[in-house]
Amino acid sequence: MDQFEVVVSKAEALTSRIREFVLTRVNGAPMPGWSAGAHIDVHLPDVGRRSYSLIETVSPRAAEHPTAYRIAVLQESKSHGGSSFMHGLKTGDRLTISPPANNFPLRAGAGEVALVAGGIGVTPLLTMACELNAAKRPFSFYYAGRSRGELAFLGDIERLASASATIHADDEAGRFFDLEGLMSRLAPDVPLYLCGPLPMIEAAIALAKRLNWPQGRLHFEIFSAPEEKSGDSAFEVELKSSGRVYEIPAGKTILDVLIEAGDDPMHDCKRGDCGICQTTVISGIPDHRDYILSDSEKASNKVMQICVSRAKTKRLVLDL
Repeated sequence: MDQFEVVVSKAEALTSRIREFVLTRVNGAPMPGWSAGAHIDVHLPDVGRRSYSLIETVSPRAAEHPTAYRIAVLQESKSHGGSSFMHGLKTGDRLTISPPANNFPLRAGAGEVALVAGGIGVTPLLTMACELNAAKRPFSFYYAGRSRGELAFLGDIERLASASATIHADDEAGRFFDLEGLMSRLAPDVPLYLCGPLPMIEAAIALAKRLNWPQGRLHFEIFSAPEEKSGDSAFEVELKSSGRVYEIPAGKTILDVLIEAGDDPMHDCKRGDCGICQTTVISGIPDHRDYILSDSEKASNKVMQICVSRAKTKRLVLDL
């Protein structure tokens, strides 16, 4: 489905840095349905595409045939324009969005689930809690942030998770949330769904490896693109299908360069955590920077995520 236009029917401050928006279709037509973990892409003028998780806290059935979309946006201190633009929106303003996509689905089952949110990462987990609560499936909800005043949706979490919710404010506890302690004591059959700041997710990935968690037990979603590393250098990419060669400069990804050249490889997240842009490597050695491939897959150098990964050799030949 193509992009479509929506109007801001409600804009409300939830905290000093978080605003919630309710979006409805301009022409009144039905809006595409979605499931827990889904997001929409908002296409912002002169800024580009920004992804925001969809929120449902009343009934998961409402997401099947929605009349509106709810999102919440954090005002980033190092904003590249996206959050500043969104925070400037008012009722009646119009936006262009893409239909919902879901790279962070809640897996079906009857067993217990652990949900961990860091700051604005709470948004996709709210709908998961709503769905789990409606299904009477056991779950625990851990919500961490720097201070209680910065934690949005506390009332919804306490209603949905009741006794199973743990709220952690760094300033009250005098320490950061003990992610290692939580992951160490979870029962072996309990999957963990995590969304939060990139350092929190990277810590969870490292802990899962150290604790020998099986692949697929830790589920996460990242909304911040990896920052450029100092020392990155240019390299070449050759496309097998056409023989065309592109130079990838230090400040751009393979995907960026291909899109600018008029190619449009399949992609979504641009953060290395969805796998949609995964491409077969014919020759050369990738510099893997994604969050989806296993250690053995990275070591094989057979595939790479072209939205974030680079090259350790002067040229890569890709099956594109």
